[in-house]
Amino acid sequence: MPVIKILPHAQYCPQGTEISAPPGTSICEALLENGIEIEHACEMSCACTTCHVVVRQGFASLGEMDETEEDLLDRAWGLEPNSRLSCQAILSQQDVTIEIPKYTINHAKEVH
Repeated sequence: MPVIKILPHAQYCPQGTEISAPPGTSICEALLENGIEIEHACEMSCACTTCHVVVRQGFASLGEMDETEEDLLDRAWGLEPNSRLSCQAILSQQDVTIEIPKYTINHAKEVH
C-alpha cells in the first residue's frame, strides 16, 4: 500500500505525518479518511481549487491529469509545475510526498 508523506502545515498537520491508502484512492480521500481535514469546497467534484497540493515526490506515479483539472489549477494559489488537485490525484503503487499550500482561494471555509 502506498504511503503519503504530508509535510508540516500549521493548520492541517503541524508535525507532518505519513499515512497509507490503497491504490486507486485520491489523495484528498486518503487525507480525509485519516483525519487531515484538507479543504474540499466542491465535495471532490473537480470544480474548485481548495484541495490543491504540491507533490514534492512521486508526481509521475499519480493518475494522469485531465483538461478540467489543468484549467482549474491555473486559479490555484501558489501554483507550481508539480501542483495537483488532491481530489483528482489518484494513487498508484508508489509513495508520494505532498505539501499543502499555506493559502487557498476559498473566501469562506465550510465545516465538513
